[in-house]
Amino acid sequence: MKKLIYLFLFLFTLTTTVNATPAIEDKPKTELTLEQKAELEYITKRVEEIKAIDKSTLTKAERKALRKEVKELKKRSDFLSQNITLSLGAIIIILLLLIIIL
Repeated sequence: MKKLIYLFLFLFTLTTTVNATPAIEDKPKTELTLEQKAELEYITKRVEEIKAIDKSTLTKAERKALRKEVKELKKRSDFLSQNITLSLGAIIIILLLLIIIL
């Protein structure tokens, strides 16, 4: 019974996510360069184009390629805007490691 409870708790912590605030609040936000602003604008326009596409006429492979492209665009956008996200499971693991080490 204990194993079952621990299993459910473990799965719960891995499946829940929390958007964390930036790790360092003291660091001032750096302004984006013109190239970065242009790239963010391109990413935004491309995502809007993809959303406007009628996906019912696309093949399965084309839809998969679009999903992959959107994921890559999101990663690039997050990198440019310097967002940091941590899952709840990652936070708990970090805290447990700190408790064990200290």
